[in-house]
Amino acid sequence: MEKNKAIFNWSGGKDSALALYHVLKEGKFDITKLVTTVNSKYDRISMHGVRNELLTAQGIELGLPIKRILLPETPSMEDYDSIMKEQLAEINNQKITHSIFGDIFLEDLRVYRETRLKEVGLKGNFPLWKRDTTELVNEFIDLGFKTMVVCCNAELLGNDFAGRVIDKDFLKDLPKNVDPCGENGEFHTFVFDGPIFKNPIKFELGEITYREYEITKNDNSTKPAGFHFCDLIPS
Repeated sequence: MEKNKAIFNWSGGKDSALALYHVLKEGKFDITKLVTTVNSKYDRISMHGVRNELLTAQGIELGLPIKRILLPETPSMEDYDSIMKEQLAEINNQKITHSIFGDIFLEDLRVYRETRLKEVGLKGNFPLWKRDTTELVNEFIDLGFKTMVVCCNAELLGNDFAGRVIDKDFLKDLPKNVDPCGENGEFHTFVFDGPIFKNPIKFELGEITYREYEITKNDNSTKPAGFHFCDLIPS
């Protein structure tokens, strides 16, 4: 039976990697490409702050092409929606029917995604949906994936969490009010090895910096937020 063609929304982080692992294992979709939003000013993965060169390395080791969607440094929701609608409509013209995400439990985000996808004739798929996040992160570690924290919310985590590999000790050190998968945006990661990678990705730890941004929420309101970033340098 012919498989449905799908794009995979790839952030470069652990939830994306685990979701892709399950999708590939189940074999129900033909994954045509990874789709990643990139900050056009800094040439880095949006929000995660990972260099474009490392995103390229992930695509090579996963054996999948990457489609980059370029966004301005701080897009409004109107800008974001307009750019994504144009890009997704182009994707749908390629006989792709589904868009796959690593989202876990944020209901409003899922509704937002499915609404926008419906406008361009695509369907959403969420392989990790409603699974327990403690179970998920432990499964991720036990499968042999390796991931590093590249960005964390300064209100919840100190800069000593940036640049740490997620392992069982990391989970023990997380404050009680932080989701173990960072599903509420507490932290973001870069996956550099695991069962779906042909080879580990090589890099060196760079500088840890602090930045503040005006974050646009789904209702188009904004709020200031500070983040610690750990730069990763390709080697």
